[in-house]
Amino acid sequence: MILQGFGREGQQKLSEASVLVVGAGGLGCPALQYLVAAGIGHVGIVDDDLVSLSNLHRQILFSADDIGGQKAEIAASRLSQLNPDIEITNYPVRLNVDNALDIISGYDIVVDGTDNFSSRYMINDACSLLKKALVFGAVSQFEGQVTVFNVPDSNGKRSNYRDLFPEPPGDDEIPNCAQAGVLGVLPGIVGTMQAAEVIKLITGVGTSLSGKLLTFNILNNQYYEVAYAPSPGTHTLIPADKAAFVHMHYKESCSTTGTAIVEIDASQFKELVGKPSTLVIDVREEHEVPRMTGIEHKVIPMSSFYNELENIEAENVILVCQHGIRSMYAAELLQEEKPGIKKLYSLKGGISRWVSEFDL
Repeated sequence: MILQGFGREGQQKLSEASVLVVGAGGLGCPALQYLVAAGIGHVGIVDDDLVSLSNLHRQILFSADDIGGQKAEIAASRLSQLNPDIEITNYPVRLNVDNALDIISGYDIVVDGTDNFSSRYMINDACSLLKKALVFGAVSQFEGQVTVFNVPDSNGKRSNYRDLFPEPPGDDEIPNCAQAGVLGVLPGIVGTMQAAEVIKLITGVGTSLSGKLLTFNILNNQYYEVAYAPSPGTHTLIPADKAAFVHMHYKESCSTTGTAIVEIDASQFKELVGKPSTLVIDVREEHEVPRMTGIEHKVIPMSSFYNELENIEAENVILVCQHGIRSMYAAELLQEEKPGIKKLYSLKGGISRWVSEFDL
């Protein structure tokens, strides 16, 4: 409030604003921390993911004790300790065509902290339909990008993600995001820049990155900007209304989440066991009972699972534990570390739930 050019009026604008952050990951974590600390009146967090070990070098809201927990819920709890005087809403769901418009409509500005093209195009189209400002960020390896979409220019026209990239790239046009990796500090820098753009939009301080894509290379500290403008015909790629939006198919052309994890029951488990190229892994410790008998499987305890990842080679993997919690965590690790696996399954409820269904 003592900052010249910002003052009490700027702080009041922040307290009256609402911001939705989609993705509590490498970008979302720093963006959320600075937005909450700045005093944004209402902050929403959308993320259906669980915390995994490989997140921790860049997703600094979480600790090793949080592994396996819901990101949105943990983030909301931590952030409420940082600033208990604002409203924080968490949505531990995946943003999709069925819920995106309803969730986004309740906020002034959206921050895109997602990591796949499917989500980026969907969020862009939803914000375009709702005329919501969208602060975009992306990172890969050593390079990051930031820009602002859907803010009217001097002619009242709004640019969007499709003005830069009209169509999603093909599967063979980009490296698999799960394999590309990122230097941990880079999302922190880009996510903080996203938070700064949000604050500027709300308060009117400075000049936003609307119409300019800022690219930052952390290896040589070089910045450069690419100007863009609303492109004729781009609007035809965006659904015309809500009815059209919910029927859109946003192809997952590059997802850092990799292979989907499917929770299965005992009957599905029995159908899958024994099929070619299918490996069953029991991640319980050696002392845990009852043990599986009559089913070909490997025992890789969770305590040593990460160190054994390189030895797991199969097209399809079924994970089993006592209650279905550790098996989901193990599946998350395989999802991120072994992109060659085609299908991942976790026995829902674990052995303890289905003990009567097996000959144990």
